[in-house]
Amino acid sequence: MDPVSHLLRLAKVTATLDRRCLLGAATRMDVGERQFLEAQFHVLLEGECQLLVSDMVVDMKPGDFVLIPGGAAHRVITPGKYPEVPTAEVEEESFITTHSADGGSPVIDLFCGHYAFDPGAGAVLFRTLPDPVHVSFGDSAETDTMLRTLSELMRSEAGNRGPGTSVILSAFSTVLLAMVLRSARGSATGEALWTASSDPRIAEVVQAVLEEPGNDWSISRLAQLAAMSRATFLRHFTRETGMTVGVFLARSRVMAAAEILSSTGDTVATVAGLVGYGSESAFSRVFRSEVGMSPAEFRRDQVRRERNLRGIRTK
Repeated sequence: MDPVSHLLRLAKVTATLDRRCLLGAATRMDVGERQFLEAQFHVLLEGECQLLVSDMVVDMKPGDFVLIPGGAAHRVITPGKYPEVPTAEVEEESFITTHSADGGSPVIDLFCGHYAFDPGAGAVLFRTLPDPVHVSFGDSAETDTMLRTLSELMRSEAGNRGPGTSVILSAFSTVLLAMVLRSARGSATGEALWTASSDPRIAEVVQAVLEEPGNDWSISRLAQLAAMSRATFLRHFTRETGMTVGVFLARSRVMAAAEILSSTGDTVATVAGLVGYGSESAFSRVFRSEVGMSPAEFRRDQVRRERNLRGIRTK
């Protein structure tokens, strides 16, 4: 399985399209902070706007996708003098349609939603991404064609709002995330997306580790797999992924361990061995540093979540 598909499966990502924004000129839309384990996204289908998050200004044009992994509050501003016009919302069956409060003609068509993910592999994955992630799909002829097709499908479905619209728009939003994760660069500063290295030799190493995290992956062995000297491999790996080999190995093993803890009754010691740790205590320390709880606490949390979910389903 390719790395992006593998990671999305481990992270248990679900997508929700929250609103379609048809905003007029000089409009300000404030977007609140998301809950823990949720990340916001925006995809601009038509027009131009600015997104202000933290101390960054992201200029968006048609075909741009912005992901905010940390779920921080932010603001969207459309071009025009004095961006002070607030927004008004109309709640539809499948999502909210947002307009400028003054009724101005739309100058942008912006889809906004969020991804929810699990507290194990999902939390690790989203925390390792640039914040925000900004990808311009229109920069590539191939992805531009794909995005235009996807955009038209999303617009059509959002306009028709037939049976299954929520599920269909959710699936389209998941497709967008997969396209982002396989893009080599994901921020205005060119920060690397480790999920899609532009160097095929490093990409091969990433895939091998994700497929078999429990192997004895020494730096020498990984360098050999990449057909590089040890020093060259270390330099290229950090440049391409934005992290050291040791950090990548630890995170890959923690993500795999979270999946095992969630789906089996294996002891923590057994799970530690399966993902490449000879010591249960060493594994537990690394797991806690990445996930924020011990393996045992994580398993109990997963059991509680599953019980709550079953309770919701039976109501």
